[in-house]
Amino acid sequence: MAFADQQRWITVQQKTFTKWLNAKLIQRDLEVKDIVQDMSDGVLLIHLLECLSNESLGRYASKPKLRVQKFENANLALDFIRSRGVQMTNIGAEDIVDGNRKIVLGLIWTLILRFTISDINQEGMSAKEGLLLWCQRKTACYDEVEVRDFSASWNDGLAFCALLDIHRPDLIDFDSLDKSDHKGNMQLAFDLASEEIGIPKLLDVEDVADVAKPDERSLMTYIAYWFHAFSQMEKVENAGRRVEKFVNSMQGVWEMQSTYEKRIAELLKKINAQRDEWSQSTFEGTYADAKAQAADFSKYKRGQKRDWVAEKSDLATLLGNIKTKLGTYRLRPYEPPAHLSLNKLEDDWTSLSQKEMGRAQLINETIRDIKNALRKSFADKANDFAMALKTMQMAISGLDGDLEDQLHHVRKLSSNLAPLDRYLETILDVETKCIEANIEENDFTTYSYDELAYELTLVKSSVQKKLAFLENQMVARNMTNLTPIQLEEFESVFRHFDRDDSNALQELEFSAALASLGLVFSEDEMHDYFWETSGGKDEVTFEQFIRFMVDVTEDQNTAEQVFQSFREVADGKPYVTEMDLRHSLVPDEVIEQLNGIMPAHTGPDMSADRGMPQYDYIAFMEKMLNNQKESEQVPSGVLQDRTNVGESGPRKDGKANAFVSGLASLTVDLSKLGVRFGMVDSLIAFASLAGPPLAGALIQIDNGGYLKAQIWAGVVTMCASLFLCGAKWTQVKSDASRSRAREREATSNSVEAVQVER
Repeated sequence: MAFADQQRWITVQQKTFTKWLNAKLIQRDLEVKDIVQDMSDGVLLIHLLECLSNESLGRYASKPKLRVQKFENANLALDFIRSRGVQMTNIGAEDIVDGNRKIVLGLIWTLILRFTISDINQEGMSAKEGLLLWCQRKTACYDEVEVRDFSASWNDGLAFCALLDIHRPDLIDFDSLDKSDHKGNMQLAFDLASEEIGIPKLLDVEDVADVAKPDERSLMTYIAYWFHAFSQMEKVENAGRRVEKFVNSMQGVWEMQSTYEKRIAELLKKINAQRDEWSQSTFEGTYADAKAQAADFSKYKRGQKRDWVAEKSDLATLLGNIKTKLGTYRLRPYEPPAHLSLNKLEDDWTSLSQKEMGRAQLINETIRDIKNALRKSFADKANDFAMALKTMQMAISGLDGDLEDQLHHVRKLSSNLAPLDRYLETILDVETKCIEANIEENDFTTYSYDELAYELTLVKSSVQKKLAFLENQMVARNMTNLTPIQLEEFESVFRHFDRDDSNALQELEFSAALASLGLVFSEDEMHDYFWETSGGKDEVTFEQFIRFMVDVTEDQNTAEQVFQSFREVADGKPYVTEMDLRHSLVPDEVIEQLNGIMPAHTGPDMSADRGMPQYDYIAFMEKMLNNQKESEQVPSGVLQDRTNVGESGPRKDGKANAFVSGLASLTVDLSKLGVRFGMVDSLIAFASLAGPPLAGALIQIDNGGYLKAQIWAGVVTMCASLFLCGAKWTQVKSDASRSRAREREATSNSVEAVQVER
């Protein structure tokens, strides 16, 4: 089977190569019938080489009779082939003369490769790969065609039809083909290629159609003809396109010349009109007019002038393109009329530039004059305003004399603040105009609106504060029942919480001020105090605040106040000890005097006070009250009732008594606080355990249940122990601190003594 295929390929090759030879030798009226026999004398081979190379091989035996002549012709042809760089192996003159079919066919294939296929170059590939790539690219858009090689890919005829359709769609309708009619499609392609394009039929349909593996060399030889034919066709088409392009170019040149003349005439007209407009333009002398003309000039430079610059450049380029096109076809160059030449355009453009420079200078000079006028206007007003502020500030700082006179002068200064506000608005208007004029510096003044507004705020604040200070001083002058230290403290607190410098406190500010002084009340109580103090208004003035504090702190020496003081010294106990008096820093001589006149306490006492003298201050105060006049007597037992824990808070009908108790209970001595709290807790614990009579007076129990009182006493006893331990620890720490201070003082004295000796 392999031998039969080989013989078939040889037969197809011989037939194909014979047709190829006849196609090449047709120009010399030579015809090959038997390729092996006709080429045995070497003459036909020499003619073929001369046709392929367009060169002469020299002298040879045109009608050789002898074998040696045939050998010479064959060697001449083979030497020429070798001189063209064709590698030949195992091919000799005797093979040609003796008619070796395989050798002769191989030689012809070598010539086909060298002179027909080798010039096919696609992206640097070999001739075979390049030809295959060309076929694949041309048929890539056809789904039914897939060219993989020069053999079985062509046996259905569709590849040939696709090549025809892609190059000459007018010859064949690929979509209407019967894709199953392989021979019919191939015959159609061969006929159209031969008749319409001039491609010789090197192959027969039966050599390729439905053949499992057609001869590759024969197909490559035939397809190479298709490649060259279509390449030549493309060259012709390119030549036609060049002719068409030339005509179109000439038509384009004429249109370009007309366009150039119209555009340059229009540009020259616009340039002259703009120059005339600037020459006739005038200024009104206002900044708005100057700014408007400057904006128009800037708009011209950003818009119209840029368009003209681009048009001028385009015209120069257009004229250059016209000359280049004419020069390409070696035609007479185009010269525009003198009034439309580039030289004329350049002269007018130079004149426009000069006018433009003068226009810019005139606008800038006008704007500078207007800006300087605005600067001076602002500076004059700002300097006058600053001088007025300075004068007012000096007047405030230089006040002296009686409070009434100072207050009169300050109120007069305050009345002058409103005109300053109006004058500042005038300054703001001028500064707004300066900002609109883009004025960023002013050599005529160092002030700005913000600075003047800030300084006016300071002056207003100074006047307001001075006015409030003087009014408060007049109030303080009348408060003779306050020490200077108290007055200073209360005024400092008032100033601290007067956030808006209004010389008055709102309710929240009033509450915070009292809290800072250690006076804390419930929300309802605080509201009542504020309402009473302010007289039903929304704020408390300084005078009202001071009078309120006078009511709180004034030492009236009433029996009620003295009793509350005893009660605070005793930490709420119904008796007072000498230790309590000493802890409250009562002088020794006063303690001795009280010990002699106060009766002894006979009721229950606290364990911590046992063994100490205990004095019944309640009986003492009741006795003192009974000695007063009848109109001032207090019912018996009223003071004892006031020792109840539940009534220890401040009473709304006597706010002075309430605040005295709060102020009197304050101390900064932590050891004393600890001892006091410990003693109070011990007393409560003792009272809870002593039984219902005393416990009922101090704590409230549930339906007489004594168990809860015992639990309560245990908890309170523990708290008392903690307070006493804390007081002891604080006392020890305080003693240690004082000891270290004495040591440092001694060391310092020693160092000073040494320095004195030196």
